[in-house]
Amino acid sequence: MRVLYLDTSSSYLYAGIVSNDILVEEIKVKLDKELSIFTLPKIVDMLEKAKVAPQEIDLIVVVNGPGSFTGIRIGITIAKTYAWALKKPIVTISSLEAMALSVDTFGYIVPAINARRGYVFAGVYDSQGHMVINNQHILGKTLQKQLAQYQQNYVIVTNDQEVDLEGPTVSYDPDILRIVKYAENCERTPAHAVEPNYLKLTEAEENHQA
Repeated sequence: MRVLYLDTSSSYLYAGIVSNDILVEEIKVKLDKELSIFTLPKIVDMLEKAKVAPQEIDLIVVVNGPGSFTGIRIGITIAKTYAWALKKPIVTISSLEAMALSVDTFGYIVPAINARRGYVFAGVYDSQGHMVINNQHILGKTLQKQLAQYQQNYVIVTNDQEVDLEGPTVSYDPDILRIVKYAENCERTPAHAVEPNYLKLTEAEENHQA
């Protein structure tokens, strides 16, 4: 089983190739506004370094949000194009779930992404990766009150300095192998059915409803 992993939901490109439960190549690089320019060439380079032809990929795992609206669309578009052209299935995974799966040394894990205006995209998971508070778009102060029940036995996982939550914090460094091994057991989705999971309306949609 060869799996292509792709996450462009933030200013970072996280990608990897897992072959028979071995991580053979990975990319972890901050691209910011150049994400749309360099993501596809870097994936092509990664496949070449791994000596894996695109048609040899059996499964594509893509993060479908929440996070950067533009970034999410980049990753999903690439994943759907590959999957459609190669007739391969896709597994989608939440960015917050991927973040939680990458940390297991605390009782509870709080993946958090800045959502501006004091809000965050966040959830709470136990050390086994099970969700105990649903992923949501929530005011940071409200989430902070909810975290009090865990008596500091939690860690905040984030790469956003703007996330204003109190408690021990670690930078997000995706454990791509663990994420992929988890995703391999999840439901496959046909390429045409893959959709972003923004957890909130886009700014244009909010303005339209105002």
